[in-house]
Amino acid sequence: MARLPRLYAPGIPQLAQARFARPLAHAHEPTPAVQLDLLKEWLLIETHKHGIALHGWTFLLDRIILLATPQSAHATSRVIQGIGRRMAVSMVHGRVFHERYRAALVDDAWIPACLSWTESRCVHAGLVDTPALWPWSSAKEPVGLRHDSGLLTDHRAYWDMGNTPFARQANYRTLLQSGLGRAEADRIEKALHGQWALGDADFNTRLMMLGSRRAVPSGRGRPKKQRPEQQLQIN
Repeated sequence: MARLPRLYAPGIPQLAQARFARPLAHAHEPTPAVQLDLLKEWLLIETHKHGIALHGWTFLLDRIILLATPQSAHATSRVIQGIGRRMAVSMVHGRVFHERYRAALVDDAWIPACLSWTESRCVHAGLVDTPALWPWSSAKEPVGLRHDSGLLTDHRAYWDMGNTPFARQANYRTLLQSGLGRAEADRIEKALHGQWALGDADFNTRLMMLGSRRAVPSGRGRPKKQRPEQQLQIN
């Protein structure tokens, strides 16, 4: 079956994930801090080079996760490809990524949940106990523990979480610490794995006009045949 083309719409954030062909290290091995620091440096270079507003990010031992609004249809691809080329030159011998990266378009209402999902992957991977303890993610900034790394552009949905910086940081800290419900996490992961839109019906309708392809899966099977009286009514 032919693979789907990339789903893109102007001004719409993307949640993107690229898995490494081989992990940088295994769970029982020392954390490859030098390599992870390089990835962070390369992320800064590539996002500035290709015009991406980065809202959140995480590097794990086996993948890259980005939450960003690209300025062009190919910007996210070029950022990930740029990081991959740098890894191939100085870090990895052979294939860098396991497969094409996967991406979902994200409605504004889902931005805080997607940010929390992105920044908490290190906890789910068993690397740390709390997201802010993992140095190779954006988790410290929205909770006020690190300022102006040069990487992040706050999304307006984060600003809507409070009228002051302290209120936003406190509200987001609560969300990050409490974690997402299983239903929310499942919706994010299904949209990301299937490369579909993550939002409500109005968001999906808007993407029908703006998107590069259909934003939600089509129904299974053939369309139902209409009865003769239905055809007459339509005609």
